[in-house]
Amino acid sequence: MPINKIFTISSQKEFNTVALEVFQYQYLNVKVYREFCDLLKVNSSTVKSVRDIPFLPIQFFKSHQVISENTTIETIFTSSGTTGSITSKHYVSDINLYKKSFTKAFIHFFGKTENLTILALLPSYLERDGSSLVYMVDELIKQSNSPHSGFYLDNTSDLIEKLEFLEKTNQKTILLGVSYALLDLIEIKQFHLKNTIVMETGGMKGRRKEMVKDELHSALKTGFGVSKIYSEYGMTELLSQAYSKGNGMFTCPPWMKVITRDTEDAQTYITKKTGGINVIDLANLHSCSFIATQDLGKVYLDGSFEILGRFDDSDIRGCNLMLY
Repeated sequence: MPINKIFTISSQKEFNTVALEVFQYQYLNVKVYREFCDLLKVNSSTVKSVRDIPFLPIQFFKSHQVISENTTIETIFTSSGTTGSITSKHYVSDINLYKKSFTKAFIHFFGKTENLTILALLPSYLERDGSSLVYMVDELIKQSNSPHSGFYLDNTSDLIEKLEFLEKTNQKTILLGVSYALLDLIEIKQFHLKNTIVMETGGMKGRRKEMVKDELHSALKTGFGVSKIYSEYGMTELLSQAYSKGNGMFTCPPWMKVITRDTEDAQTYITKKTGGINVIDLANLHSCSFIATQDLGKVYLDGSFEILGRFDDSDIRGCNLMLY
């Protein structure tokens, strides 16, 4: 499977063609996915369209090694999880594939990284090992080539000083932070940012009371003095991210797609109403590209989607867990 095919998709027809090729590859090479498909009596000869492809429940990443048998493990990403919970493990055989995916997606939505300063306020992620988000942001910071880009943990005063300097010097900046840390920051200092995109990526991580998304974004808009709050939708088990530019509506890069399923039947498609979120991430080539998540959402005709919450019995972990 030529990797370049994935990142040159420019139409729905091309997406469908590559998706079928990726399914065939993963059915043959990813043992746990093949066994799951076989239990559903679905095999490589019965899948003729994308709608025939089974979606692997995301819980399998907690109990199995979801990786192609003809590759070796290069790194392992782990989910955050709550104390005592079983975390997901994403076995990655080609870290350069992840770099290519998140770099191309970031450029697709925000332009060249070297034109930006990237500030990361991700304390809960930095305090543990194995975060795919920290890996991504660290690489984007390096790509930015800005001496002002960097991570912030407890050095809040330094971050405030840096934001004020970047504003005064009219430098395009992205402040990416976990929700509770962004709220902590604006309790210390109120801003009026004109050159900075504020992007939240995740919930309260047990540090604050959960908030509905509208309430959270309203507080952040007031505190940072901005008209909209951006969001990132990604998870440990994926190698691609979707982004929202401030209206709660997420858009995928061309090699990623979100669809919805009936909450009572995992192997169905529904449209125009709330359902379980299924993700097709073609960059996740050597793992599984077809994942049934525990998120609830709604997909629109243009392919954009919104996250409305999570299944009641799902763990509180990962990104964007707030209910509307």
